[in-house]
Amino acid sequence: MAETFVVVGGDAAGMSAASKAKRENPEMEVVVFEKGEWVSYGACGLPYYVKGDFDDIEEITAVPKEKFIEERNIDLRTQHEVTGIDPDDSTVTVETPEETFEQSYDSLLIATGATAIVPPFDGVELEDIYTIHDPPSGEAIREAVDRSGPSAPETVGIVGGGYIGIEMAEAFRERGLDVHVFEMLEHVLDPFGSMVGEVVEEELRDNDVNVHLGTRVEGFDGDDRVQAVRTEDETIPVDMVVVGVGVDPNAALAEEAGIEIGETGAIAVDEFGETSADDVYAAGDCAEAEHVVSGAPDHVPLALTANRAGRAVGQTVTGDPTPTGPIAGTAVVKAFDLEAGRTGIIDEERAWEAGLDPVSVTITSSSRAHYYPGGSAIEIEMVADADTERVIGAAMVGEEGVTNRVDTVTTALYAEMDVQQVEYLDLSYAPPFGPTWDPVLTAAKVLNSKLE
Repeated sequence: MAETFVVVGGDAAGMSAASKAKRENPEMEVVVFEKGEWVSYGACGLPYYVKGDFDDIEEITAVPKEKFIEERNIDLRTQHEVTGIDPDDSTVTVETPEETFEQSYDSLLIATGATAIVPPFDGVELEDIYTIHDPPSGEAIREAVDRSGPSAPETVGIVGGGYIGIEMAEAFRERGLDVHVFEMLEHVLDPFGSMVGEVVEEELRDNDVNVHLGTRVEGFDGDDRVQAVRTEDETIPVDMVVVGVGVDPNAALAEEAGIEIGETGAIAVDEFGETSADDVYAAGDCAEAEHVVSGAPDHVPLALTANRAGRAVGQTVTGDPTPTGPIAGTAVVKAFDLEAGRTGIIDEERAWEAGLDPVSVTITSSSRAHYYPGGSAIEIEMVADADTERVIGAAMVGEEGVTNRVDTVTTALYAEMDVQQVEYLDLSYAPPFGPTWDPVLTAAKVLNSKLE
């Protein structure tokens, strides 16, 4: 009898694992249970759908459901929610609108993703208060923005100045709404560091976004629909609200089955994605991963991490053990005309907790040769460990050229390069693309001088 690989969750990690397992072993029975209707979608595209960059929300789907079933021969079942796991009996309990049944497995992947955090704000149950984390939520927000007549929104409040908050601020301004962003910390984009945060805040204000920093939201006022955001100091009228304060890993299913949960709150796994239960794996936004700099477990819910880990698990369960690979927390975000990027460890306190002695510099360079038209400033903060002189992280912001440069530093992190080695990289040069000394090289050169 063919082995059975059961996958719980039909998005990035789950469908990557299912596809890889079926490709490596066509005789394996691969069953995917997804509690919703959508599979294999890119939630990162939702702010741009709301903005109007494209009109068909189906475009965020990487692979249509029918292709998994008809071409890849995967037993994909939507509207099937796994409500329990029994590692001793190697079974899962599945509920559908019509029935409840048990499914046995030889190997199991938990790919339950993460859920948008909704703090217990007073009035959070009012209408026109949204999170944005899946296609239905994106559709609901766009429908609200598209309304005409007396109920058409004019002002929106965004709670949270992270990735989603910044991207939604741009989307709503593009749609002609007045926007208020409420961030309880001192800067937006906290994982990117204060340097990037300050530059992005200026860009938001230049685009008429009202930025409220160090501002804690206490609740929302209104009758049936939200009419205002209430903070410690003032009440600001709004017509709709998006809460984007982060996500929590969906680890409850694993925890209830007695599977170990890590310090981050996500499911603890080994280098192959296996949990504390034999033949049970976890990948994606519900699982921890090893950080490439610290070597410690971390939880960074990003698309590539999920796809890569799922693919590795899919190969492992077919008999070819494949590490899921470490992560660097590399991320980029668009803020109107700016690109902001980060990788590795930037925060001093986090570096100290990892046993590192951080030393950093911040430089301003140009995205192109100074005489070539169209260039703009690019600011880079680079961080190294004083003891080993190894580069441990970087953050950068500018109007162009950020993405490829943050990826250069990410490569250096994986290669465990020291600052001098980064300084001596033979990076490409031509006036339309950068100065002779690329900004990354300049940052490494200045950092190397500081270490000396």
